[in-house]
Amino acid sequence: MKPIIITCAITGGIHTPTMSPHLPITPDQITQASVEAAEAGASILHLHARHPETGKPDPRPETFMEFLPRIKQQTDAVVNISTGGGLGMSIEERLAAALKASPEMASMNMGSLNFGIFPMADKYERFQHDWEKPFLEMTKDFIFPNTFKTIEYGLRELGEAHGTRFEFECYDLGHLYNLAHFVDKGLIKPPFFIQLIYGILGGAGADPDNLMHMHTIAQKLFGDQYEWSVLAAGRHQMPFATQAAMLGGNVRVGLEDSLYIGKGELATSNAQQVAKIRGIVEALGHTVATPEEARARLGLKGASAVSF
Repeated sequence: MKPIIITCAITGGIHTPTMSPHLPITPDQITQASVEAAEAGASILHLHARHPETGKPDPRPETFMEFLPRIKQQTDAVVNISTGGGLGMSIEERLAAALKASPEMASMNMGSLNFGIFPMADKYERFQHDWEKPFLEMTKDFIFPNTFKTIEYGLRELGEAHGTRFEFECYDLGHLYNLAHFVDKGLIKPPFFIQLIYGILGGAGADPDNLMHMHTIAQKLFGDQYEWSVLAAGRHQMPFATQAAMLGGNVRVGLEDSLYIGKGELATSNAQQVAKIRGIVEALGHTVATPEEARARLGLKGASAVSF
């Protein structure tokens, strides 16, 4: 078995500040959380930015540049910049920070879906900021658009032009076939990194059979050309990461995907989740990949070739 790559998604663009006091918001908090996660065993850091005063997802490159250089200086982890951004952003906004930073890795959503986080709006009587409740509620009538045109735009403008490689986020079975389409066109070349995602309303449900089936289809489509990883939302995070590790896959944790460390218990940090899954991985008899091992397996260009 190859060492297991742990990705940590530090803050994301889904949860809002009201939901947890431990969600990193400011550049200082995102920097600290990233360094701690890397020290705990994460070899890849998946990063979004937030407005430092309101916590709202922030696409501005200048906000990213307040923490990207500091993370690079303090850790050798691979920096992976989201191109999902925040729900409702244009593709130009979503790509702006990555185009500025020219990172080793970026995420790429492989299909459109009804990305529904509106049920969370009913779980809180009061919100800290005026934007939070409308942001959640608007997803009842919202499609997260990732068309063939926008995917190709990202692959060319960021992938071909900058040498950035991708975490291909697949929320459903059809997204694997979308990925295969671009592999057939020659726009995606091995080795590539697939993130199988479960538990988002509008995507594949958090049923272990879905994981097994999508993994089987990925094997049929891509053979030995790819690395695969699993994330699951909320309470499904650790069980699905454990299942992936048992199958020899890689794993993703972090406060973007779940705010909890156990039933009813908020995680106090991203590092706490990384340490928990690392303990599980090692208890299963596996080792955890270093950043350099992740770079070699994913064919990354190296930290010296980024623009931050």
